[in-house]
Amino acid sequence: MAVKTKTYSVHCVIALLALLFPLVVSFLSEDTKPELTGQVISETPPELNKDNWFSGTYQKERDEYNSDHWAFKEMSVRLNNQFYYSAFNQIRVKNFVIGKNDYVYSEAYIFSAFGDDVLEEKKISELVRKARVVQDTLKRKGIDLLLVYAPGKGAGCKEFIEDKYIHPVSATNHSLFVKHSKINQVNHLDLLSYFDQLKPVSKYPLFPKFGHHWSFYGECLAVDTIIGHIEKLHGTDLPDIRWDKIEVVDTARSRDADVLKSMNLLNDPEQNMQLAYPVIQFESDSLKNRTRVLTISDSYWYGPVYMGVPQNCFAGGQFWYYYNKVIPSPRPGEKVEVWELDLKKEIENNQVIMLLYSDGNLGAFGNTFIQDAYELYTSPATFYAKQEKNRNIQTYAKQIREIPGLLKKATRRSEDEQIPLDSAIRYDAMKMAGYLQQIN
Repeated sequence: MAVKTKTYSVHCVIALLALLFPLVVSFLSEDTKPELTGQVISETPPELNKDNWFSGTYQKERDEYNSDHWAFKEMSVRLNNQFYYSAFNQIRVKNFVIGKNDYVYSEAYIFSAFGDDVLEEKKISELVRKARVVQDTLKRKGIDLLLVYAPGKGAGCKEFIEDKYIHPVSATNHSLFVKHSKINQVNHLDLLSYFDQLKPVSKYPLFPKFGHHWSFYGECLAVDTIIGHIEKLHGTDLPDIRWDKIEVVDTARSRDADVLKSMNLLNDPEQNMQLAYPVIQFESDSLKNRTRVLTISDSYWYGPVYMGVPQNCFAGGQFWYYYNKVIPSPRPGEKVEVWELDLKKEIENNQVIMLLYSDGNLGAFGNTFIQDAYELYTSPATFYAKQEKNRNIQTYAKQIREIPGLLKKATRRSEDEQIPLDSAIRYDAMKMAGYLQQIN
């Protein structure tokens, strides 16, 4: 009996040590922040004070911080993700799924390809009508407006989408935007249709397996096409992008495996796809590089930014990411958002305004830029009154985006209430600004 009791005690001690081991390692280690892509990690522990202690928020925030920084957080996440990937062919990336032959997709881009997210046609018609008014107004100032409809991976790789998503298509946001752009004679470039024509004859993939965006090769073709289109539209000569050499490899470079990084696996799968990487060169001619192009876009324009297109071809024109973040920042070392700028001055400091959105984001095309520009030029008094009213809320929203703890809280609200992250951020910003009753 004594032997059994002793054995039981030893087992209890071992179990206790196993439970305490991660805590001890976390306590002794200087830095236990996990290296995980795409996850919002609390940077610093919450500060204990009277308000958060009695409101009950301190313990919740402390638990979140401990959960983020415990010693084996990264290993446990990678093991869990590897299990789901290897056993069930599932990826633990929010709103992404695996199709046939290991192609990964944003589920929203599958829905857009089959028209499951299609807007009411009258909404698209009205937005494009306003775009025509803005186009005509800017043209009188010597500025051209260009709408570019980029292909998403769902539309570009339909053959690898799982059968459960496939059904007959009557209309998509893309088809309706193109239709009403033609009706209203709005300057536009339909890159989705262009890629459809390229696909059967392209020697190299236009979309990679483990990437969310077009391939680097497809990106180069898109940039070359955009440059040519702007030259005709604005009657100008821009520096050309060219390549004489293409490197073909079977391991993705650049952004061609951006989703793979977010999968946070223990062991990455083989990348058995031949991808092409043109060795690009820009024509060096300062006399040609004088047409300043402002680009308002989703993440599809980040690739050309990394490539150097704005500096080498667009006279240093800015990139307004989702009509929010300004790239590059006009104030070095400081993050600047569009609402902080003088919109009229910024618009009229360019020769071309280009809105480029992939089909999965056409439901929010321009992120209110068209509506704002329309109101700015047709009813400036109401525009500036609205801008001033929103300034306080936008100030707090910027803080939320920049402070990991606040962003994590907004992200959790987004997930719990099944609303877009931007909506959750705005809600929290309105609370901070005192527009809503404070609710914990």
